Amino acid sequence: MRLPADQRRRQLLEVARDLFAAGGFHPTSMDEIAERAGVTKPVLYQHFPSKRALYLELLTDTGDQLLLALRSATQRATSGRERVEAGFLAYFRFVTDSRAGFRLLFGSAIRTDPEFARVVDGVVRAAADAISELIEIPASEEHRRVLAAALVGMAESVGRRASDASAIETDPERLARWISELAWFGLRGVRAEEPSQLP
Repeated sequence: MRLPADQRRRQLLEVARDLFAAGGFHPTSMDEIAERAGVTKPVLYQHFPSKRALYLELLTDTGDQLLLALRSATQRATSGRERVEAGFLAYFRFVTDSRAGFRLLFGSAIRTDPEFARVVDGVVRAAADAISELIEIPASEEHRRVLAAALVGMAESVGRRASDASAIETDPERLARWISELAWFGLRGVRAEEPSQLP
């Protein structure tokens, strides 16, 4: 079936996401992607000039989806605690609803390619920057950024566990409740920095 160009591009990205997440960048071929998508290889190359270009766009697209989910969830929240839980819930829903996307962004192999790693690091940095602005404690901007980076790392670690095939607990609401409680009470315990005392 002939699809409009934007719909075809979206379809190709979705097919490629599943194949790359399952097989990795190097083993997955453009032939496989074209065949799975039901298009010819020239059609695939009309949209993406190379496998690397496709993969880079896929990483960016997947990262944008995650960041949008986090922004949307936290903007609707009306209190600090609600923001914390909503952010974790959006994150863990992304993990469980888009396992291929999560594996694509946070698979260990991604870090071996500097160009791919740069895209993923940008997503992680953007998430931490957004979260740091939501942390309402009497602390410096750098202090909040460090705490936000810790929260992102905590979410990624739990996400890896939840995305594993042998994971017992994968319910995003329960995971969000458990981890947001840890994060919330941890943040509430953070004290304002005291000026250093001269000897």
